[in-house]
Amino acid sequence: MNLAVVGAQWGDEGKGKLIDILSEAVDITVRYQGGNNAGHTVIVGDKEYIFHLIPSAILRPSKICVIGNGVVIDPKALLEEVDELKKRGLPMGHQQLKISANAHVVMPYHKVMDQLRESKRSNKIGTTGRGIGPCYSDKVGRMGIRIIDLLNPQVLKAKLSDNLNEKNDIFVKVYGLRDYDFGSIYKEYLAYGRRLRPYICDTALFLNDAIKRKKKILFEGAQGTFLDIDFGTYPYVTSSNSTMGGVCAGTGVPPMGIGKVVAAVKAYTTRVGEGPFPTEFEPKMDDLIRSKGHEFGATTGRPRRCGWFDSVLVRYAVTINGASELAIMKLDVLDDLKEIKIATAYKYKGKTYKDYPHDLEVLAKAQPVYEAHPGWQKSTRGIRRYAKLPQNARRYLERLEGLLNVRIKYISVGSKRDEIIVRS
Repeated sequence: MNLAVVGAQWGDEGKGKLIDILSEAVDITVRYQGGNNAGHTVIVGDKEYIFHLIPSAILRPSKICVIGNGVVIDPKALLEEVDELKKRGLPMGHQQLKISANAHVVMPYHKVMDQLRESKRSNKIGTTGRGIGPCYSDKVGRMGIRIIDLLNPQVLKAKLSDNLNEKNDIFVKVYGLRDYDFGSIYKEYLAYGRRLRPYICDTALFLNDAIKRKKKILFEGAQGTFLDIDFGTYPYVTSSNSTMGGVCAGTGVPPMGIGKVVAAVKAYTTRVGEGPFPTEFEPKMDDLIRSKGHEFGATTGRPRRCGWFDSVLVRYAVTINGASELAIMKLDVLDDLKEIKIATAYKYKGKTYKDYPHDLEVLAKAQPVYEAHPGWQKSTRGIRRYAKLPQNARRYLERLEGLLNVRIKYISVGSKRDEIIVRS
């Protein structure tokens, strides 16, 4: 059965480790949205790998990794990632990696525009400045450059010329910056096309043919449900559909080609950047959990904001993603706490919200309604069977199952590949 892994919070849920583990039992792993504004960290033995565009399943040389059409690709960043993995001894041929011809390309002016827009806002979004949003804007505005265009000098020339006519006007007349030189960008991106050519194909046809041949596929996204452009805490979101809805549009695989959905969450909550966060800790607790959980962005290094588990948030994510199983990551980070809280509702202006509210004012100002649970104050790091977990840890997890109405299948108790409990 094919399966998809989605983040059910604000990203950074530990999807990289989960995907690495699940990829062992599949033939193909495909990334369906986002760009190099996200990162997946995987630790194998004493080696740490950080991925931005390439699925982390590339660590298994017998598996095929696909970058789908829903991803926006910075070719320079992608080639740097390929070269780094080659240096570390991984085979990186076209048998291991395939790139959609229809994926859109992040151009130099996208990165500059991203940073300029953020600098002008009084309410900062918290963008990574990698050009992802402006690239998606050009895609929707029907002026994007696709990976396939890098292989056709005439098409690239026409598209780039049109784009620079508009972009240079904006940079010079609005922002007072220099204009972009057509020739240098044109040569640079044609060169990227030549290097990427062996990897480029119609990945939608490849994936659908694989399904017909009974190959198993794992679909992975970046970010999380509440950074989704439609369902997240808008406007503090990413520029694509990070929920299950993005899988079909981002890969060309129809809904019936996706079997099971695993929602990944931390045993607590984090988010990076700006935006509402109802269960956010006070500074002292924030520092404690951030330090214990190594909560710094894999892409930017920014410190993550930390808070208690929010069942209002995750229950909504489980619903809209159709999650059939849950993965609880970083349970071990809570090992030392005397008391652990779960938010079961919000209160604002005398009203209690048991379902997730989309009103930004409510999300920003609401007070969480908490349940307090006794901690277990024992290490879970070496445990590999659910029954061996401390009783209070099991009670905490079973309460989450009851609140979310979905079964917990995976429980991560450390950062390494083998530090996980799989419930039968």
